[in-house]
Amino acid sequence: MPVPTIDAGVLERGGVRLAISGPLATITLDRPDVLNAQTPATWQALRHIGEQLDPDVRVVVVRGSGRAFSAGLDRRMFTGEPIDGEPGGLGALLSVPAQEADAKIASYQAGFTWLSDPARVTIAAVQGHAIGAGFQLALACDFRVLAEDAQFCMAETGLGLVPDLGGTLPLVRLVGYSRAAELCVTSRRVSAEESLRIGLANSVVPVDGLDAAVEELAASVLKHDAGAVRETLALIVSAASGVDLQTQTAIERSAQLRRLGAFAAAMSAQS
Repeated sequence: MPVPTIDAGVLERGGVRLAISGPLATITLDRPDVLNAQTPATWQALRHIGEQLDPDVRVVVVRGSGRAFSAGLDRRMFTGEPIDGEPGGLGALLSVPAQEADAKIASYQAGFTWLSDPARVTIAAVQGHAIGAGFQLALACDFRVLAEDAQFCMAETGLGLVPDLGGTLPLVRLVGYSRAAELCVTSRRVSAEESLRIGLANSVVPVDGLDAAVEELAASVLKHDAGAVRETLALIVSAASGVDLQTQTAIERSAQLRRLGAFAAAMSAQS
């Protein structure tokens, strides 16, 4: 399926590939020589995809090329070397007014946060390292399917930084406050087996079975009515936000009435 609204130059600069097959889109971080390390151009490419992706796409798979999902930030972010012809490094944020720096970080975050929009189901297919920004990218997705060699690590604190790409909220929701705090402040690595045990992973499969497992999960989602999946996912997002029972049940009623309305409209169109 053609993607006329996607700027191929933005994707190329970010080291990102996009493939679309009907209702399924696959985003691939494609810098295997540096274990798919990320730069601001990567985040711009991810944000661009989120802004321009056809609304008919119902499932998005995020994966890495080669032997790793993503090893986190490109080392040039720490050395100050130019990146893609622009002043490089995290220090560049200190050379602009605070409001501008805040806006820049917000634009980086937007490359991740759209993946949690209930308009689509998103799946991270994780093999090898998912470190720092790589871990946060996997956390941005609804589901995480891990190969047996996968390793998660929130490395930012060990580098004197904080995780700022939207990863802290889903991490707490998945594993709870105490464990999330421990993973972040110790920066220890979490194996695929532990990830499954503590709720970070939906499933763990052999390395050579990752593609098939992700395809099966995507097919399981796509076989159901698009509106029902979208509304149900929105309900789960609402419940995870900590609303009270009265609020949640009211939201459920509204969603069900919309579904019944959709049924009635479809039946009317057929008659």
